[in-house]
Amino acid sequence: MTIETEAGRLKGEADEPGWEVDPDDEWGVAVIETVGRQLKLRREAAGMRAVEFGSAVGYGEGMVRKIEGGKRIPRQDYLNMADEVLKAGGLIAATWEDVKKVRYPKRVRELGKLEANAVEIGVYECSTIAGLLQTPEHARALIQAAQPPYSEDDVERMVGARLARQSVFERDPAPSIHFVLEEAPLRRQVGGTMVWRQQLEHLLGVGRLNNVTLQVMPTNADAHPGLDGRIELMKFPDGTAVGRSDGGFNGRPVSDPKQLRILELRYGTIRAQALPPRESLAFIEELLGDT
Repeated sequence: MTIETEAGRLKGEADEPGWEVDPDDEWGVAVIETVGRQLKLRREAAGMRAVEFGSAVGYGEGMVRKIEGGKRIPRQDYLNMADEVLKAGGLIAATWEDVKKVRYPKRVRELGKLEANAVEIGVYECSTIAGLLQTPEHARALIQAAQPPYSEDDVERMVGARLARQSVFERDPAPSIHFVLEEAPLRRQVGGTMVWRQQLEHLLGVGRLNNVTLQVMPTNADAHPGLDGRIELMKFPDGTAVGRSDGGFNGRPVSDPKQLRILELRYGTIRAQALPPRESLAFIEELLGDT
């Protein structure tokens, strides 16, 4: 609920939905509760009531109390305004470095952490273009197509989470990354012709990186082990590995050697049936030339 003041309309949950804390995310809850507690202590030390502080930073009292109670994730502009109002000398604004790490869902953060530590990554995607390869516009169009629809705020958070994982391409030393994509998603003009063309051009750019191998599985190929869904394999510097797969594995991470061998066998078979890397890039170039 928002509050009207002489200074104008204050922001409330209706203006900024979707920034609730996941109660199952223990680390995220701890971070947000700590930041909220520090905000409350500083506000009280300054002798400001919640309603007065909210008016000063442009938010309703209800939102202020939820943030201070660790029930809502504060945005960066909120922390910056709070720092200025409470004359914290940058200490409150600096908490954004911790807050931004937990603003994405726990599952996405855990996946990003695994990818960030892997020395080898292999991905097969059957129904969409792999998230690590999506442009912002393509990712946004996919997420906006969900039913029931997400709020615009949720859409932007999910797009941001997906793009944050792509920092894996900037690592030094770079990991070895391999993708196999089905032909059908490459032909689907998600987001319109311009967004689709930009996505294909992005694929070509990534596919030409020295540490990346990109293959396309043509629709006229025989049946293969990836028809049950996506597969992802990650190997780490200490020799350990983690795999995920739809179908019988239900998308859960597995590290048991026997299960990993099954996923490696399936992924190897898929790679063998897909077009070679050079032909795959030529195939994508041909798609671009047809428009």
